[in-house]
Amino acid sequence: MSGQHLASALTITRLSLHVLGATVWVGGQLTVAGLLSTVRRLGEGASRKIAAAFGRLQWPAYGLLVATGIWNVFAVHAGRSTGSWQVVLWVKIAVVALAGLSALLHQRARSTAGLAVWGAVAGTTSLAALVLGVALAG
Repeated sequence: MSGQHLASALTITRLSLHVLGATVWVGGQLTVAGLLSTVRRLGEGASRKIAAAFGRLQWPAYGLLVATGIWNVFAVHAGRSTGSWQVVLWVKIAVVALAGLSALLHQRARSTAGLAVWGAVAGTTSLAALVLGVALAG
């Protein structure tokens, strides 16, 4: 078919790293949330141990997402993009920042209410960032 081609090795690397980061950041949050009731039955402190273990994976993934997200913007020449694309980009940047901040606040929360609220905000904003990223991909 005319007009179709394979991505360059650099594009494949950039996008694969970004998807990998999202898989760990977003997918990990969903997985941990889904396992939480089972983890709680494992005994006192099990939830904290699982959360700490996830944190060792989560934050490098967030860093990878931010780094490859910046790389993505430069790779698609954001300065020459439409006004609506740029608006969505800025909304995504704000949502990504809120996702990181709320995940950090969730991690530091000590009350049940704080854990619930910040966990819900982190999960919701992380999913929103994922959807906005798909929208930006065109």
